[in-house]
Amino acid sequence: MGQKKTTLEEYQKCVNAVIDYINQHLGEEIDLKLLAGISHFSPYYFHRIMKAFLGEPIGTFIVRTRTEAAARLLRYSDLPIADIAYRIGYSSPSSLSKVFRQFYGVSPLEYRNNKHFVIMKPAMIRPELDLKGEVRLLPTRNVIYIRLFGNYKLNDYCGTWMRLLHFSQMEELSVKETGPLCIYHDDPKVTPEEKLRTDVCMLLAYSAVPKGDIGFKQIPAGRYAIFLYKGAYDNLQSVYDTIYGKCLPEMECTLRDEPSAEHYLNNPADTKPEDLLTEILIPVE
Repeated sequence: MGQKKTTLEEYQKCVNAVIDYINQHLGEEIDLKLLAGISHFSPYYFHRIMKAFLGEPIGTFIVRTRTEAAARLLRYSDLPIADIAYRIGYSSPSSLSKVFRQFYGVSPLEYRNNKHFVIMKPAMIRPELDLKGEVRLLPTRNVIYIRLFGNYKLNDYCGTWMRLLHFSQMEELSVKETGPLCIYHDDPKVTPEEKLRTDVCMLLAYSAVPKGDIGFKQIPAGRYAIFLYKGAYDNLQSVYDTIYGKCLPEMECTLRDEPSAEHYLNNPADTKPEDLLTEILIPVE
C-alpha cells in the first residue's frame, strides 16, 4: 500500500527545505548532519529519503549542483577560475578542475576558452529579437510555491497554478499580483532534464503558513536585468541564449548566483501564442 498523499507532500516540503539551503550555501562547507536536521528526517532515514526524491545520493546532488554553477559562471561571467572555485565551495582551482572534467570531459579553462563548446544543446542567439532590457532593484517578495521536477517544457504549469489559486482562496490570502511567477533553478544546457527544478509561485502581499507541498518563502530584494518578451513560449530557449550571449554583455551586467525567473503577464488559454507576454528576470550585481 502506497504512502498517503499528505505524507508525500510533507516529505517533499522537507526535501525542498534541504535543497533551498544547499542552493544558498554552495560556497560554504555543507554539513550532512545539519542537512538532516533541516529535513526533520532521522539521520538513519535522511540519506534514503533524499536519494528517493532526488534520484541520486545527497552528496552527488551537492557536487553536481556546484559543478553546474561553475559551468554557468564560466560561460556567462568574467570571474577568474580561482574565484569561481572558491565561490562555489572548492578549496582550490585544481579541485574544481578535477570534478569539472569528470562531469563534462573538459577542463574549466578549455570550456571557457572554447565558446563553441557546448555541454548539451547549442546556443541559438537571435540578434533580430527586440529585447530591450533594464536593470531594476526589486523589493523583497512573499510567495507561496509548489516545486516541480523535470523537463521545463513538459511541466503541468496550469494545473499547478490552479492548485495555488485554490489554496489562496481557501486560506483567504492577499494576492499581490496576478499571473504565475516561475523560478527556474537550473540551466537545461548543463543539467539533465529529469533533474531540472521549477518553483511555480504566487506573489502575495503578506506572509503565509505553508501546508503540505505548498511552501512559503521570501525572495530577497535585489537587482535584476528585466526583459519583456512577446511571443510563443516555445521560443524561450533562444530568447535566453540571446539574453545571455548578447544582451547582458552589451549591458555590462555581472550575474548573481541566484536563479532566473519568468513572470507571465497574460493567459495562454485565451491569448494567441505570438501575443503572449513574458517578463524575464535575471539576477545581476
